[in-house]
Amino acid sequence: MSRTDTTLSDLLREQVQAWVADDPDPRTRAELGELLDRAVAGSPDAVADIQDRFDGRLQFGTAGLRGALGAGPNRMNRAVVIRAAAGLTAYLQTDCSIPEPMVVVGFDARHDSDVFARDTAAVVVGAGGRVCVLPRPLPTPLLAFAIRHLGADAGVMVTASHNPAQDNGYKVYLGDGSQIVPPSDAQIAAHIDAVATVADVVLADDGWETLGDEVLDAYVGRVAALVPAGAPRDLSVVHTALHGVGDDTVRRTFLAAGFAEPIAVPSQAAPDPDFPTVSFPNPEEAGAIDAALAVAREVRPDLVIANDPDADRLAAAVLDDGDWRMLRGDEVGVLLGAHILSGGLPADAVVACSIVSSRQLAAMAAARGVRHEETLTGFKWISRVVGLVYGYEEALGYCVAPGIARDKDGVSAALVLAQVAAELKAQDRTLLDVLDDLAVEHGVYATDSFSVRVADLAQMAPVIERLSSQAPREVAGVAVARADDLAAGDGGLPATDGIRWLLDDASRIIVRPSGTEPKLKVYLEAIEPVHGPDDLVRARAAAAGRLAGVRAVMEQLTRVQ
Repeated sequence: MSRTDTTLSDLLREQVQAWVADDPDPRTRAELGELLDRAVAGSPDAVADIQDRFDGRLQFGTAGLRGALGAGPNRMNRAVVIRAAAGLTAYLQTDCSIPEPMVVVGFDARHDSDVFARDTAAVVVGAGGRVCVLPRPLPTPLLAFAIRHLGADAGVMVTASHNPAQDNGYKVYLGDGSQIVPPSDAQIAAHIDAVATVADVVLADDGWETLGDEVLDAYVGRVAALVPAGAPRDLSVVHTALHGVGDDTVRRTFLAAGFAEPIAVPSQAAPDPDFPTVSFPNPEEAGAIDAALAVAREVRPDLVIANDPDADRLAAAVLDDGDWRMLRGDEVGVLLGAHILSGGLPADAVVACSIVSSRQLAAMAAARGVRHEETLTGFKWISRVVGLVYGYEEALGYCVAPGIARDKDGVSAALVLAQVAAELKAQDRTLLDVLDDLAVEHGVYATDSFSVRVADLAQMAPVIERLSSQAPREVAGVAVARADDLAAGDGGLPATDGIRWLLDDASRIIVRPSGTEPKLKVYLEAIEPVHGPDDLVRARAAAAGRLAGVRAVMEQLTRVQ
């Protein structure tokens, strides 16, 4: 049945009725039952809604599950989560030969996160496994830490990270503390598909362990120890948790490391699943940290930091020419990278960043004789780089301590950035001064990005296909020197959806679909040599001009037709 049909087929009606009969949650049973009544009565909106909810199942992949809350197989709900937990447990028991797997479960403060965490625990225990549940809504990096700290076989974090309020998600880690990658995702998905009905899944009434604060205390202690004993700590910081779960953990970590308690943004400090002060709870989005900047203009701190709702990402803002501006993800990435590279590193140390991040980290590493690796997007790839001492991606994700959390970690990154800022303050310098130094040494690496939101995921593939098959000869007057079809594995990386164009002037363009939201993402970079400190203003202006020209062309080329 197409989405333009205005009546339900007998088959779809039977599917809805079967789902209602098997749904363990009285709320979603009632929601779907009411929707079915409206559809049968002739409501076109209700018919379209049901068609969307039953247009396949929410797909389990390397990002786990993520989608809108609601009844039906194409939504996040208890029935979908129970199936996912049963599939994960079966994978551990059969494919990994672990009869009694130990799983750590964490959850954020979104709607139903605690419910989904409890269901996961009930499924694993019901199948003969062991479960430790974190005591309350806590950051995702803490879950990544807890897996290795407790010697677990897997971990589940119930979170939709920075997605809109109507979403929730289910992120799966294996025992090495890293997110799943192929073929584990497909193997788990196959076990999920093998669950005939939710009624077949045994749910234990109890038997799991709810942890106290011992894991949180251990994590805070490990992160706080990243700051050397004699390092300067005189720094004033404004922090926003964006209505997420990061406020308490960030505050504890800063205090444990000897810094002053961060100044919280009152309207955004407490967890709130409705995210009332922001359109999107993502520090990357325009306006998301406006409340934090307003506080900064009042209290005049040295640094502003922001976490996304599950605190695995970090944004930062600095005073620039009399007002506050947010640093780009690549700027924070190279600042943290410069700090890591300046320390004593082992001979086999590796720094890494994703394919869409700035190439400046590679230049910095080469200058210091340290190996750099480029990976596919996502920390599931970055965290698996052998010898990793630091990794980042431009979407505000930073791993400054792989030995603590083998994932992006907005808490430890915040503390290390504060350490760098405090050391610079003691020298009467700033983070912007370091960015100037790096540009003079390596050249200006100017980056930009934009997103093209779509109403339907199916709208993205034709754009990528068109760009791949009809690559232009030039962009903004500069010849395209190389066109990589990333889906074909061009460029030496595993196949992934997207295209990459390299221009004659070393500019780079990447277009790829988002892995977590219905949007295309476009990443741009221009490189301009710098001939000494006096040439920096000119070089930045030249790079910015080239970026603007490329962006104007790409905004036209990526329009959804």
